[in-house]
Parts: sequence; structure tokens; C-alpha cells
Amino acid sequence: MDEVLTGLLRPKGIAIIGASTKPGKIGHTVVKNLVESGYEGGIYPVNPSADVILGLKAYKSVLDIPDHVDAATITVPAKYVLDVTKECGEKGIKGLIVITSGFAEVGDTELEKELVRVAHEYGMRILGPNVVGTLSNSDKLNASFAPFLPLNGSASLVSQSGALLIAIDAITYTRHIGFDKLVSIGNMSDVNFGDMVSWLNEDENTKCISLYIEGLKDGRRFIEESAKVSKPIVVLKAGVSEHGAVAAASHTGSLAGAHKIYGAAFQQAGVIEATDLSDLFDCTLALSLEPPMKGENVLILTNGGGVGVLATDSAEQAGVPLKFAPESVQAELKKHMPSFGSAKNPVDLTGMAGNDWYHDTTKFSFSNDWVDGLVVLYCETAMTDPMEIAQSIHKAVTETGITDKPVTVSFVGGERSDKAMQWLVENGIPAYNAPDLAVKAMGTLHEYAKLEMMKADVIDNNHDVDEKTAHEIIAKVRADKRTGLTEIESKKIFSAYGLPTVRTEIAKSEEEAVKLAEEISYPLVLKIVSPDILHKSDVGGVKVNIKDEAGVRETYHAILKNAREYKPDADIHGIVIQEMAPWGTETIIGSVNDSTFGATVMFGLGGIFVEVLKDVTFRVAPISEKEASLMLDGIRGARILDGTRGEAPRDKKALASVLAKYAFMVTDLADEISESDANPVLVYEEGKGVKIVDARIILKEN
Repeated sequence: MDEVLTGLLRPKGIAIIGASTKPGKIGHTVVKNLVESGYEGGIYPVNPSADVILGLKAYKSVLDIPDHVDAATITVPAKYVLDVTKECGEKGIKGLIVITSGFAEVGDTELEKELVRVAHEYGMRILGPNVVGTLSNSDKLNASFAPFLPLNGSASLVSQSGALLIAIDAITYTRHIGFDKLVSIGNMSDVNFGDMVSWLNEDENTKCISLYIEGLKDGRRFIEESAKVSKPIVVLKAGVSEHGAVAAASHTGSLAGAHKIYGAAFQQAGVIEATDLSDLFDCTLALSLEPPMKGENVLILTNGGGVGVLATDSAEQAGVPLKFAPESVQAELKKHMPSFGSAKNPVDLTGMAGNDWYHDTTKFSFSNDWVDGLVVLYCETAMTDPMEIAQSIHKAVTETGITDKPVTVSFVGGERSDKAMQWLVENGIPAYNAPDLAVKAMGTLHEYAKLEMMKADVIDNNHDVDEKTAHEIIAKVRADKRTGLTEIESKKIFSAYGLPTVRTEIAKSEEEAVKLAEEISYPLVLKIVSPDILHKSDVGGVKVNIKDEAGVRETYHAILKNAREYKPDADIHGIVIQEMAPWGTETIIGSVNDSTFGATVMFGLGGIFVEVLKDVTFRVAPISEKEASLMLDGIRGARILDGTRGEAPRDKKALASVLAKYAFMVTDLADEISESDANPVLVYEEGKGVKIVDARIILKEN
């Protein structure tokens, strides 16, 4: 465990620099909160104008404190922060919680950089600036200006928004969902989300890590650190609208967006993504109390047909569609219900179900090998006591001794049901006030199990590549003061990385075009080659199905004419003579170098699917072939590759291999390539492979 971060987040002694004698001031509130939270370490107010604050001895400077101090909260104005940071460094303090604002969030990035530089010079870490502070139930520590410690629990939350963290602090009591730690991360000048998930993974009081993220400064490190974590991580990402960090020069650039790339990154990191703040709480509750659901079979027990139907509808949406229970399971369940009940799934115990029926069916179901996850629903009735039903469910689960499969509960009713659900949560079983939420919670536990399996996947980076050729081509393009590679140059780089491109040659005269046409054989495709004309087909720069010499000669001149009419000063390198690949299913692969995550890879079907429907998936590169296969299955039109309306299945194995190799290429050349795509990529019948027909690469600006 990082000792410096431990000193910052679980200090044995803490100084409050800027402590105040005046109620209402942040410096006063932090001291008050530390005292009232029952913090057992040393509390050292620092204020040059006070002798005592809230009954504690105050010090003129942090250097005057006689004892060892692990952390310091800083609340003085921004212009004084550097001076007190140096004093903290001289004192040997490990970390600073910089509550003070007035840094990068208001445009003063240089002051923030200098703050980090000075802190690192002394081996200190900085949380913030512009934070609320940190709260920890297990340490009785409220080093913040949030009003109180949160409801105690086994999750920990890190928030980029201070105001939201204060609100969550209060919500824990109304939602009855507890946290051990709440950490405000602010501007992330130093300590970031990657640091926090790594540290919380080793914190014995944290079972689930919850994050509120507005943006990541080092997205690739966040993925790497999160993928190492052995605990569930759930994140609520704000600001998921499209951003302008990508150009529109390639298809990929126009299709990429923050929400798509962030979503892909979270999936690769094994992170559950919440849809909203309420969902963040619901996911956190399930993940902090229950193990993952490793199998596919969910069984639902209920005393009401209506909530059973609602739960059934929700199950498919939650990714855990219901199956009828086996006959042997149904036969046992029928022993605990009237003849007009249903044992299929959902299991309707009917409104006559009391404590014993709930206990017996829960115990049998939870211990049955066919059941991988159990959802227990209850509608409040006049004949039953919700608290007794809750206790019966808990007793049944406990008696099985099973700890490696999950159970979730929903009670629908009034105040008595609310209290019963609160009791269940306090005793380790997640409970929700609507059946769909209990089912969605089970879906979350199932998704977590699948993500954990994917994290163990190994990426093959041992590809046979010709890096020398690729870098020679890039060097030549840069020497020509260009960023756009020609199709020929792009394809040569693709080929250097083992990607299957169609045979493509360049002719600089009509006679050379005819000669190359005879070598390659008909039918052919002819295209303009110019770094100034990227979208060739839009300007009549592409002609297909050329069948003879006369067609080559005529097309050669027609394409040159169209290009010159479109852009008279275009730098024309020649005309491409290309084999005309046989028909196959059109797909597209591409990449943008994202400002947060670096090289990414995109896949989609070609034609209308990409141009109009934008039916594409993204991943952060590199990826494994298994991850590539998931991308193929992740688009809405995935069934087309499986064969529809009499069509044979496409060669998905070869396509996944090409996608993985392409991802390796854009990762390996990430310092050079801004955007690229292969479009179309023709996919043939199973076993017959893939051909890249056109390729485009755009370099980063120097």
C-alpha cells in the first residue's frame, strides 16, 4: 500500500492550515468536524493570530507543531498556498488536502503546476486543489467541510465534484446506503482516479469502489489500474455529449465521441457504468454486499403475480433473461404453495405466502445448484408482517452457508416494508423498493462477473511487423510537409503490420496503367492518388469494374479530368490500378487518437450502417482477438455477419484477427497517427478470409 497516500487519506495526525476562530469559515468547520467525528489522531490548528481554536492549542506555523504530522488540510487563500506547502515539506508531512480554490479551475494552471512541483520536491502528494476534503468512518475522520460522516458502510466513493459529494453525504441517510470513505478529488493536479482505485483496492474497509467522474486526465492509466483491481468498481460519468477532440477527415473521426470511447474504456477496465445518480447508489449497494453472479440462471420468488410480471420484463433488459426452472426444482417448490400457484419462474407463492413459505422456498432455491442468482419479491399484505418476512429470508440465506452466489430483494409496500428493507440492508442483503431494481441489481452482479472474466484475457503483442518500412514511409510524408498519406502509402503501412490489403499499384502514365492492368488482370478499380483529395468517390475519383484495355485508357483520363476540375492545384501522384476484390460483406475498421485514452479502434458494418445509422463500437487499443470478437457482436447489425436470409456466415474469426492486428498497429504508431480507417473491409464466407479495399492514414501535426 502506498505509504504516502495512506498518510494523506488515513493520517495519524493532521494539521489544519488556515484554521479559524470564526464559525462559518471553512477553516473553522474543518476543525469542528474533526473534533465531532471523534478523530483519535492529533488535531493541530495552524493560525498565526490565534492561541486556541475550539479548545485546541493553535500554532503560528506548521513548523511549530512538536509532534509528527502525516497530513495537512490547507484553507488559506491561493496566494499563500505555495509558502505553506514549502513549510509542510520541511515538516515532513506526507500529503496535502488543498481545499483552497483559485487554481486551474479559474485558469491559473501555472500556479497549480508550481504547487505540484514544490510538493513533489519534498516527496508529498496533493489531493486537489479545490476539494471538499476527505471523510472516513473507519478512521473517525471528517477532514472536510461536509456536515457529517456518511452512513457507515463497506463502499468508498471518490467524487470529482465537491458539491455532489456533500449531497451524497446526506443522501446516504435517506437512501440507507452506507460508505466507509468519501473522497473529494477536485482538480486532480496530482492524485487522480488511477491512484485512488489502486489505493482503495488495498484498503481493508472498502469492498466496492464508486466513482463520480467528469473527465480523466490520464485515461490509459485509469484503465490499467482499474483492470488490476480485485474489487468491483462502479462509475457515474458526467458530460457524455459528443466532443470536438476528433477531426472529421476520416469516417472514424466523425463517428467517435466521448460517450462511446469512455463507455468502451470502462468495459475494458472491468468497470460497471451507472446510468444516473440513483443507479450509482443501487449498483453500489449490490456490489458492496453481494458476490458476482457467475452463471446464467436467475430464479424469482414472489407472492404477487403483478410484481412477478414486472420482474420478468426487467430481467431481459438487465441481461439476465428468465428460464423455466427444471421439473425437479418445480416439484420441490410446489410443496410450499397452493395448487393454483406457479413454480415455473417466476415462482408465484401467491398472496397466501407467510414466513414459513418464504423461509423454506428461499432456503431450497438458494442452495439449489441450478440457481445462480436469487431474487425474492414481496408485496405487503394484511396477513403478513414485512419485518418477519425479511427475517425469514435472511435466516434462510444464512442457514445455507452459501457465500459465492448473490441474492437481491424487493419489498413493495408502505412504511413497514421500508423498515424491513432497511433491516435487510443492515444485515447484508441488498433490498430495493421496486422489483425491476432488484432484478437490475442482479443484472449488475452478472455483468460484473463477465467483466472480471474479460480482465483475465491476454493481448497478443507478438505480431510479425516491418516497423522499418512503416517509419520510412511516415518520415517521407513528413519531409513532404504532409499529414495525409496517399492510399498507396497507407496500404504499405497496413501491409507492414500484416493486414490483408488488395493488390494496389500506382501508374503515372496511361501506358503504365495499361501495363499494370495486364499484370494484375481484369476486372479492375482505378482511383485518383492525391493527398489533397481524401474522399475520392465524392469527386468522381473512383471507377470500378474496368474490364479491358480500352476501359483503362478511357477511365484514366476521366479520373484525372474530374480531379483537376475539383481541385486544379491538387498534388496528383498518379492513378491507382487495383484488383477488384470479389463481393463480400462491407465493414469498416478505424481509429482516432483520443486526447484522454490515446489510440482507439472502431468497428462497424459499411454502407448505410455506418453513414446513417452510425452502428459502430469502440475500444481503447490494443485489444485481444477475444475482445475484437465482442466488438463484432456488439453492433446492432451483428446478425448480418452470422448469415441472414440464406446468406452463409461470414469469416468472423479472420475479421477479429485483422481487427486485433489493426489495433496493435495504431497503438505501435500512436505517436505518429492521428486518425486512420480501412473502408471497406470485405468479409467473405467462413474460412475464406478478409480483404481491405481502401486505407487512409492521417498523421498528427508536428
